[in-house]
Amino acid sequence: MPNLKRPKIAVYGAGAMGTVLGALLTKTGADVTLITRNQAHVDGLNNDGAKIICTAAGTQMTIPVSAITPSQMTEKYHLIFLMTKQRENEKTAQFLLDYLEEDGILCTTQNGLPEQLLSEIIGTEKTYGAVMSWGATFVGEGAVELTSMPASMTVEVGGYENDNAKTEWIANILKPIGELIQNENFVKTTDNLAGVRWSKLALNASFSGLSCVTGLKFGEIAKRFKTRKVALKILQESFSVANALGVRLAPMQGHDMQKLLGGTGFFNYVKGMILLPIAMKNHRELVSGMLKDLEKGRKCEIDFIDGVVADLAKQAGVQTPCAERVVEIVHGIENGLYELSYDNINFF
Repeated sequence: MPNLKRPKIAVYGAGAMGTVLGALLTKTGADVTLITRNQAHVDGLNNDGAKIICTAAGTQMTIPVSAITPSQMTEKYHLIFLMTKQRENEKTAQFLLDYLEEDGILCTTQNGLPEQLLSEIIGTEKTYGAVMSWGATFVGEGAVELTSMPASMTVEVGGYENDNAKTEWIANILKPIGELIQNENFVKTTDNLAGVRWSKLALNASFSGLSCVTGLKFGEIAKRFKTRKVALKILQESFSVANALGVRLAPMQGHDMQKLLGGTGFFNYVKGMILLPIAMKNHRELVSGMLKDLEKGRKCEIDFIDGVVADLAKQAGVQTPCAERVVEIVHGIENGLYELSYDNINFF
């Protein structure tokens, strides 16, 4: 384990989430470099600082940071937080090998199940994951919106199929953020990264997927009857796949989501429909980052969210018709076959 009082840290992929994490880490006194391909964002960060507009709390802060583009990288880092889109993970991991210290580690905060591919390139012993349960929206030129309440923000850190030797080290780097935002529960550690990943993936497949399909915020999805019903079904499909694969699902924000929302039968259906809006109360202003891609005419990461659930379901012999339909509709939107509209919920 690196015995460093102030390790060199990179946030590679300083978009919305990356800017928030990098800025807050910098505010705690950490040695952090924010890295993004977006030159205008780099210029805004360096010239004016990272402007974090917390729409959920009605507050904002500006934090001076250091930002560069990938082409400007010259140093090696002890810890790299990987926060890019997954579509180029193989290429990105190969690139980052040259900028990782010999005893350094790569910690991916990406959604879905990104660790297996990364570990094949970086090495299992250097591959860690951080599952972040909060949201942010990219504004640009140094500004981002934090769409979750600081009190509800959490990050759970664990090693990918290794001995977790550096899990506590990563957690200790992140813990001062909790003190900064007055959230003592901000950082947790886990020896069950797969379970944490799958619990988050179930929520993303439901709410991020349906956000792409309908254009709605998470709170609206949970509020409206039709979308709430489909979201509950996708959650249950995801739980079933995880169970079939032998994954021990982890609690989300202290709650056993499968126990609360995953039961079968009429009583459990009614209970799930009642509890789902309550469960999403602190995240009602979130929209999927994938939705932002669709709105800009770009391909999104649906294959790494609902798509990975559907693909692994086939291996496990589980039926996931709603997750598959999400993938179909989103690809249809990408290819101009469907409009981005709430009416798409009728395809279910």
